[in-house]
Amino acid sequence: MSKIRVLIADDHALMRDGIKALLRDTADIEVVGEAADGRAAIELSRRLKPEIVLMDIAMPGLGGLEATLEIRRESPRTRVLVLTQYDDREYIHRFLKLGIAGYILKHMLGAQLAASIRSAAEGGLVLDPKVAQEAIESYAPGAGGEAAADPYDALTDREKQVLRLVALGHSNKEIAQLLGTSVKTAMSHREHVMQKLNLHNRTDLVRFAIRQGVIRIES
Repeated sequence: MSKIRVLIADDHALMRDGIKALLRDTADIEVVGEAADGRAAIELSRRLKPEIVLMDIAMPGLGGLEATLEIRRESPRTRVLVLTQYDDREYIHRFLKLGIAGYILKHMLGAQLAASIRSAAEGGLVLDPKVAQEAIESYAPGAGGEAAADPYDALTDREKQVLRLVALGHSNKEIAQLLGTSVKTAMSHREHVMQKLNLHNRTDLVRFAIRQGVIRIES
């Protein structure tokens, strides 16, 4: 029997161990790698070519959104299944627009995880019930889903990555290292982001990122 190859991307070792334990007895699913941050997830996805990446959102350095952008660009056959504690509408909206395989919440872990992985591997869209409701409401008439143009959508995938990293306080040098580009290229992307969004300083950029759900402020 051909097994579904899974890569786990989560910065908490206990969570990765728990996921592996849940999947250990499944005959058709195999965990082939673990990543503790977005950059490692991209590199392992590139090397291992898993069918499914279980992707957390909040990770040090390169987060889940940036990693998903890169994996979807480099390995379109690899399906990303977001596994997170965050049920914020903006996060759901952002990830669904990337063409992910699903968005499930960590509190739903259990027997459903294996079923979700199988469904995602077969091409289905897997959504936690609460997430599904948020997605429906965000696209409902008058909800502001697709009715108004979203300035965030004017950015390229790389510019979206740079936007979040700048908003999180990373320097041009750090962004270049995280994205594997030159400092000059990172600076150029940053300038393009500011121009496209008509922003004039980092404070405005941070406010935009928070308002758009690109980053969140922990309470």
